[in-house]
Amino acid sequence: MQRPALLASAVVAVTAAAGIAWVATAAPAVAAVVNLQDVVPAPVSAQPTAGVTYTLPSNATIQTQSGSAAATDAGNYLAGILRPSTGYALPVAAASGTPTSGIALLLSGADASVGAEGYQLDVTAGLVTVRAQTAAGLFHGVQTLRQLLPPSIEAKTVQPGPWTLAGGRIVDYPRYAYRGAMLDVSRHFFGVDTVKRYIDEIAQYKLNTLHLHLSDDQGWRIVIDAWPRLATYGGSTQVGGGAGGYYTKAQYSDIVSYAAARHVTIVPEIDMPGHTTAALASYAELNCNNTAPPLYTGTDVGFSSLCIGKEVTYTFVQQVLAELAAITPGPYLHIGGDEAHSTSAADYRTFMNRIQPFVGANGKTVLGWHQLGQADHTANRVAQYWGTGSSDADLAAAVSKGDKVLLSPANKTYLDMKYTWETPLGLTWAGLIEVQTAYGWDPATLLTGVPAASIIGVEAPMWAETLTKLTDIEFMAFPRMPALAELAWSPQAVRNWDTFKVRLGAQGPRWTIQGINFYRSPQVPWGTVSSPSPSASVSPSASTSQPPGSGLVNGGFESGSLAPWSGTGCSVVSSPVRSGTKALAGAVTASDNARCQQTVTVLPNRTYRLSGYVRGSYVYLGATGTGVSASTWTPGTGGTYAPLSLTFTTGASTTSVTVYVHGWYGQPPYNADDITLTLA
Repeated sequence: MQRPALLASAVVAVTAAAGIAWVATAAPAVAAVVNLQDVVPAPVSAQPTAGVTYTLPSNATIQTQSGSAAATDAGNYLAGILRPSTGYALPVAAASGTPTSGIALLLSGADASVGAEGYQLDVTAGLVTVRAQTAAGLFHGVQTLRQLLPPSIEAKTVQPGPWTLAGGRIVDYPRYAYRGAMLDVSRHFFGVDTVKRYIDEIAQYKLNTLHLHLSDDQGWRIVIDAWPRLATYGGSTQVGGGAGGYYTKAQYSDIVSYAAARHVTIVPEIDMPGHTTAALASYAELNCNNTAPPLYTGTDVGFSSLCIGKEVTYTFVQQVLAELAAITPGPYLHIGGDEAHSTSAADYRTFMNRIQPFVGANGKTVLGWHQLGQADHTANRVAQYWGTGSSDADLAAAVSKGDKVLLSPANKTYLDMKYTWETPLGLTWAGLIEVQTAYGWDPATLLTGVPAASIIGVEAPMWAETLTKLTDIEFMAFPRMPALAELAWSPQAVRNWDTFKVRLGAQGPRWTIQGINFYRSPQVPWGTVSSPSPSASVSPSASTSQPPGSGLVNGGFESGSLAPWSGTGCSVVSSPVRSGTKALAGAVTASDNARCQQTVTVLPNRTYRLSGYVRGSYVYLGATGTGVSASTWTPGTGGTYAPLSLTFTTGASTTSVTVYVHGWYGQPPYNADDITLTLA
């Protein structure tokens, strides 16, 4: 179900009998215009133009570089953010000549300094222009543009606006090429939708890499065709003994594609030779004694090891890495290498020296935890430092051999560490990490014996011993992940805790509207979301009432009641849901398409947008009424929720429409969630 949107200044009237909620806007208080330099991460250069602002008009067009599919994609992404909250149509079209109004996304004319991922953003009284040299640069410019708009731009229902930006120019580009987050899906398994949500959240702050920890003692989370029991048996549990889970190759590829559309690269990790109980339990022959241990659901580390002396071990590793490389377009395969306490130093070197060439043979670069420094160097290898000190012998050895370094110091970047002793989630072995601790260090000077030129970037790992759901992930990531994102993106010269904490606090209302569960650190002066103005409720049955201009048409799911929806084969279910705890379900048969429908009051002579998320094959979303007949459909969603939307215009005599969703005869059951009707 949809998380409740917080409206900056509106009246939300809910009629329980009808199960319909609609929005009647009151006179809005004008939101303060965001200063150009107040975004997160801080830009390299922000030059305001005094006295100039741009206000997005209702007839604006998003114009994109002619002939560029990538620019069109960026335009559609931006439109997808802006349309629900503004209610504007915001068509996306190829630019013809030099744009003079609206929003332009162009792959020409950017300052030469922006490089491969940077952008130039210009705001005048009549036009907003994002220029870049690459699609990634345009995408990052779009993230800055959305932060320059009021927080209510993130709402999923129409808000009152106005949508005003400060005038001026931003020229911006990243400090480091690798800006990452890591999600441990082995200790506790997280489904595709949760991973996608986290991708959206990290991309919003210009992180460009998601490292997925796919194997550990507690679970193996990716299908390997040559070794099927890894997933079906090794993935069947998790910390505490839950059901666990795993990704099919199609699901993994879906995650990779979703991330790529947001200019995020997926780095898969298979941790070896330790952290391997799930594999050892799945196949007895991988054990030196040919006896499979039981599945493990605890949280200890360092007690497991592949059998270094067996040739089958290397057949296993070679086949696993080959299959993973084949579905991973990114440059890296992460081979772990940490906490191999049950493997002797000699065996560790033997194992790593044997398997590292497998990575290169599959066209990938070795990435591993910094203990890899004990083994021979391979071309372009990256050592990921996770220690807590200012020096490390293994890391020094790696750098001396030519390794590049990815920084993840546990006492500064580990997002699973508690903020304070009172934090209900997380661990403390690396120390407490409040926001200022996460922010207040310089990657270039952290380690002795590691030159700045060797550092490729920063990654923020999220280990999941204590985390079981999306809200847990969000609580531990926000606000520290945006703090680390600034550390990885912004020049050291523009970073300052006193100004950052104010800019970070201003993100709070945006997260609240987005439904992000975040830790309200006492170190940060948090902004607040304005409360709706008080007003009398409007009854849809009263003859004197004005029909609503827009509304939520999924009312009642969270209570478990189907009404006001109706239809044969329709029901409310607890799983799978897109958000909240309930969703709509349709049980299709060979003779019934399980049409679920609801009648909604509308205004005449208005254009509406009907949007929703569906899951299944051949699922339709539509509206019908006097002078109205519109629908859209999807042939399949790949086992996850996917968006559908359409627009329709009511006639002079249209006072209501029937909104519906249905499947197709003989297809499996379908689901629908977050269905909304808004003025377009």
